[in-house]
Amino acid sequence: MRLLLVRHGQTVANLDFLLDTAYPGTDLTELGERQAALLPGTLADEDVAVVYASPLTRTRRTAAPLAAARGLDVLVRDGLREVFAGELEMLPAGTEDGQRYLRTVVAWMNGDTGLRMPGGETGDEVLARYDAVVAEAAADGAGTVAMVSHGAVIRLWTAARAANVDVDFAASHGLDNTGVVALEGSPGDGWKALSWAGAMVAAVGPGTEGGPAGRPLDDTSG
Repeated sequence: MRLLLVRHGQTVANLDFLLDTAYPGTDLTELGERQAALLPGTLADEDVAVVYASPLTRTRRTAAPLAAARGLDVLVRDGLREVFAGELEMLPAGTEDGQRYLRTVVAWMNGDTGLRMPGGETGDEVLARYDAVVAEAAADGAGTVAMVSHGAVIRLWTAARAANVDVDFAASHGLDNTGVVALEGSPGDGWKALSWAGAMVAAVGPGTEGGPAGRPLDDTSG
Protein backbone atom coordinates (compact mmCIF):
# COMPACT_ATOMS: atom_id res chain seq x y z
CA MET A 1 0.00 0.00 0.00
CA ARG A 2 1.10 3.55 -0.71
CA LEU A 3 0.31 5.81 2.25
CA LEU A 4 0.24 9.61 1.97
CA LEU A 5 0.24 11.40 5.33
CA VAL A 6 -0.80 15.01 4.76
CA ARG A 7 -0.59 17.82 7.27
CA HIS A 8 -3.63 20.13 7.33
CA GLY A 9 -3.68 23.66 5.92
CA GLN A 10 -2.72 26.74 7.91
CA THR A 11 -4.96 27.62 10.87
CA VAL A 12 -5.59 30.64 13.03
CA ALA A 13 -3.71 28.96 15.89
CA ASN A 14 -0.71 28.33 13.64
CA LEU A 15 -0.33 32.08 13.22
CA ASP A 16 0.09 32.49 16.99
CA PHE A 17 2.12 29.27 17.48
CA LEU A 18 -0.47 27.84 19.88
CA LEU A 19 -0.78 24.19 20.93
CA ASP A 20 -4.20 23.68 19.37
CA THR A 21 -4.97 19.97 19.66
CA ALA A 22 -8.49 19.58 21.13
CA TYR A 23 -11.74 19.06 19.24
CA PRO A 24 -12.95 20.85 17.14
CA GLY A 25 -9.84 23.05 16.88
CA THR A 26 -9.40 26.36 15.11
CA ASP A 27 -10.44 26.81 11.49
CA LEU A 28 -8.34 27.31 8.38
CA THR A 29 -7.11 30.76 7.48
CA GLU A 30 -7.65 32.14 3.98
CA LEU A 31 -4.19 30.81 3.13
CA GLY A 32 -5.14 27.45 4.62
CA GLU A 33 -8.21 27.33 2.39
CA ARG A 34 -6.04 28.06 -0.66
CA GLN A 35 -3.59 25.35 0.40
CA ALA A 36 -6.48 22.87 0.69
CA ALA A 37 -7.76 23.88 -2.75
CA LEU A 38 -4.31 23.21 -4.24
CA LEU A 39 -3.99 19.76 -2.69
CA PRO A 40 -5.74 17.89 -5.55
CA GLY A 41 -3.19 19.36 -7.94
CA THR A 42 -0.30 18.53 -5.64
CA LEU A 43 -1.43 14.90 -5.58
CA ALA A 44 -2.54 14.78 -9.22
CA ASP A 45 -0.04 12.02 -10.04
CA GLU A 46 -1.18 9.89 -7.11
CA ASP A 47 -3.89 7.28 -7.66
CA VAL A 48 -5.69 8.13 -4.42
CA ALA A 49 -8.52 5.68 -3.82
CA VAL A 50 -9.44 6.56 -0.23
CA VAL A 51 -9.27 9.82 1.75
CA TYR A 52 -9.23 9.84 5.54
CA ALA A 53 -9.14 12.78 7.95
CA SER A 54 -9.09 13.35 11.68
CA PRO A 55 -12.30 14.77 13.20
CA LEU A 56 -10.83 18.24 13.71
CA THR A 57 -12.22 21.04 11.58
CA ARG A 58 -8.93 21.87 9.89
CA THR A 59 -8.25 18.34 8.63
CA ARG A 60 -11.77 17.74 7.37
CA ARG A 61 -11.74 21.05 5.49
CA THR A 62 -8.28 20.30 4.07
CA ALA A 63 -9.37 16.85 2.91
CA ALA A 64 -12.63 17.99 1.32
CA PRO A 65 -11.26 19.37 -2.00
CA LEU A 66 -9.13 16.28 -2.57
CA ALA A 67 -12.02 13.94 -1.87
CA ALA A 68 -14.35 15.95 -4.11
CA ALA A 69 -11.86 15.93 -6.96
CA ARG A 70 -11.70 12.12 -6.76
CA GLY A 71 -15.43 11.60 -6.23
CA LEU A 72 -14.85 10.22 -2.74
CA ASP A 73 -16.23 10.73 0.73
CA VAL A 74 -13.91 11.77 3.53
CA LEU A 75 -13.64 8.97 6.10
CA VAL A 76 -13.31 10.65 9.50
CA ARG A 77 -11.37 8.70 12.13
CA ASP A 78 -10.54 9.84 15.64
CA GLY A 79 -7.28 7.90 15.56
CA LEU A 80 -5.73 10.44 13.17
CA ARG A 81 -6.12 13.43 15.50
CA GLU A 82 -3.13 15.37 16.83
CA VAL A 83 -1.20 14.39 19.95
CA PHE A 84 -3.46 15.84 22.65
CA ALA A 85 -1.72 18.58 24.62
CA GLY A 86 -3.80 17.98 27.75
CA GLU A 87 -2.91 20.56 30.40
CA LEU A 88 -0.78 22.41 27.84
CA GLU A 89 -3.65 23.03 25.42
CA MET A 90 -3.58 26.43 23.67
CA LEU A 91 -0.35 27.52 25.34
CA PRO A 92 2.29 29.18 23.12
CA ALA A 93 4.70 26.61 21.77
CA GLY A 94 7.67 28.85 22.51
CA THR A 95 7.12 28.84 26.28
CA GLU A 96 8.69 26.33 28.66
CA ASP A 97 5.41 24.41 28.84
CA GLY A 98 5.13 24.46 25.05
CA GLN A 99 8.62 23.03 24.77
CA ARG A 100 7.58 20.33 27.26
CA TYR A 101 5.01 19.18 24.71
CA LEU A 102 7.67 18.92 22.02
CA ARG A 103 10.17 17.21 24.30
CA THR A 104 7.56 14.61 25.23
CA VAL A 105 6.91 13.80 21.57
CA VAL A 106 10.65 13.42 20.95
CA ALA A 107 10.93 11.17 24.02
CA TRP A 108 8.28 8.95 22.45
CA MET A 109 10.27 8.90 19.22
CA ASN A 110 13.23 7.70 21.29
CA GLY A 111 11.19 4.79 22.64
CA ASP A 112 9.92 6.17 25.96
CA THR A 113 6.34 5.60 24.85
CA GLY A 114 5.03 4.96 28.34
CA LEU A 115 5.62 8.61 29.21
CA ARG A 116 2.38 10.58 29.54
CA MET A 117 1.73 14.07 28.21
CA PRO A 118 0.58 16.19 31.19
CA GLY A 119 -3.16 15.57 31.34
CA GLY A 120 -3.01 13.72 28.03
CA GLU A 121 -2.01 10.49 26.35
CA THR A 122 0.98 8.19 26.47
CA GLY A 123 2.99 7.54 23.35
CA ASP A 124 1.70 3.97 23.34
CA GLU A 125 -1.88 5.22 23.23
CA VAL A 126 -1.18 7.66 20.40
CA LEU A 127 0.60 5.07 18.26
CA ALA A 128 -2.10 2.45 18.91
CA ARG A 129 -4.92 4.69 17.71
CA TYR A 130 -2.97 5.75 14.60
CA ASP A 131 -1.99 2.14 13.88
CA ALA A 132 -5.65 1.13 14.02
CA VAL A 133 -6.62 3.53 11.22
CA VAL A 134 -3.67 2.49 9.07
CA ALA A 135 -4.59 -1.16 9.62
CA GLU A 136 -8.19 -0.44 8.60
CA ALA A 137 -7.02 1.19 5.38
CA ALA A 138 -4.67 -1.68 4.60
CA ALA A 139 -7.38 -4.26 5.22
CA ASP A 140 -9.63 -2.54 2.70
CA GLY A 141 -7.03 -3.24 0.00
CA ALA A 142 -6.73 0.24 -1.52
CA GLY A 143 -3.53 0.84 -3.46
CA THR A 144 -3.02 4.48 -2.43
CA VAL A 145 -4.54 6.09 0.65
CA ALA A 146 -4.35 9.75 1.73
CA MET A 147 -4.71 10.56 5.42
CA VAL A 148 -5.06 14.23 6.33
CA SER A 149 -3.70 14.55 9.84
CA HIS A 150 -1.38 16.70 11.98
CA GLY A 151 2.30 17.61 12.15
CA ALA A 152 3.43 16.11 15.44
CA VAL A 153 1.53 12.84 15.14
CA ILE A 154 2.64 12.29 11.52
CA ARG A 155 6.27 12.74 12.51
CA LEU A 156 5.90 10.54 15.58
CA TRP A 157 4.20 7.71 13.71
CA THR A 158 6.66 7.86 10.82
CA ALA A 159 9.66 7.79 13.18
CA ALA A 160 8.16 4.83 15.04
CA ARG A 161 7.02 2.79 12.05
CA ALA A 162 9.22 3.62 9.02
CA ALA A 163 12.40 1.54 9.03
CA ASN A 164 14.44 4.17 7.20
CA VAL A 165 13.51 7.22 9.31
CA ASP A 166 15.48 7.73 12.51
CA VAL A 167 14.64 9.93 15.47
CA ASP A 168 17.07 12.71 14.61
CA PHE A 169 15.59 12.98 11.13
CA ALA A 170 11.98 13.10 12.32
CA ALA A 171 12.80 15.52 15.14
CA SER A 172 14.63 17.97 12.90
CA HIS A 173 12.57 17.81 9.70
CA GLY A 174 9.30 19.67 9.92
CA LEU A 175 6.22 19.61 7.74
CA ASP A 176 4.78 22.81 6.33
CA ASN A 177 1.01 23.05 6.11
CA THR A 178 -0.23 20.51 3.52
CA GLY A 179 3.22 18.92 3.49
CA VAL A 180 3.15 15.22 2.61
CA VAL A 181 5.09 12.21 3.87
CA ALA A 182 4.80 9.32 1.39
CA LEU A 183 5.38 5.75 2.55
CA GLU A 184 4.93 2.28 1.17
CA GLY A 185 4.46 -1.05 2.91
CA SER A 186 1.92 -2.71 5.15
CA PRO A 187 1.24 -3.26 8.85
CA GLY A 188 2.55 -6.80 8.54
CA ASP A 189 5.67 -6.15 6.45
CA GLY A 190 6.56 -2.74 7.83
CA TRP A 191 6.94 0.69 6.23
CA LYS A 192 9.52 2.65 4.30
CA ALA A 193 9.34 6.41 3.81
CA LEU A 194 9.73 7.40 0.16
CA SER A 195 9.61 11.17 0.42
CA TRP A 196 9.23 13.88 3.03
CA ALA A 197 7.59 17.14 1.94
CA GLY A 198 8.34 16.38 -1.70
CA ALA A 199 12.02 15.46 -1.29
CA MET A 200 13.60 12.04 -1.12
CA VAL A 201 14.12 11.13 2.52
CA ALA A 202 17.89 10.79 2.20
CA ALA A 203 18.21 14.18 0.50
CA VAL A 204 16.14 16.41 2.79
CA GLY A 205 18.01 19.29 4.47
CA PRO A 206 17.60 20.60 8.00
CA GLY A 207 13.98 21.23 8.92
CA THR A 208 12.58 24.42 10.36
CA GLU A 209 9.10 23.59 11.57
CA GLY A 210 7.30 20.94 13.54
CA GLY A 211 4.49 20.05 15.89
CA PRO A 212 0.92 21.30 15.76
CA ALA A 213 2.05 24.91 16.19
CA GLY A 214 4.83 24.89 13.60
CA ARG A 215 7.68 25.41 16.05
CA PRO A 216 11.13 23.79 15.75
CA LEU A 217 11.89 20.59 17.60
CA ASP A 218 15.44 21.74 18.29
CA ASP A 219 15.31 21.81 22.09
CA THR A 220 15.00 18.20 23.15
CA SER A 221 16.91 18.31 26.43
CA GLY A 222 15.22 17.58 29.73
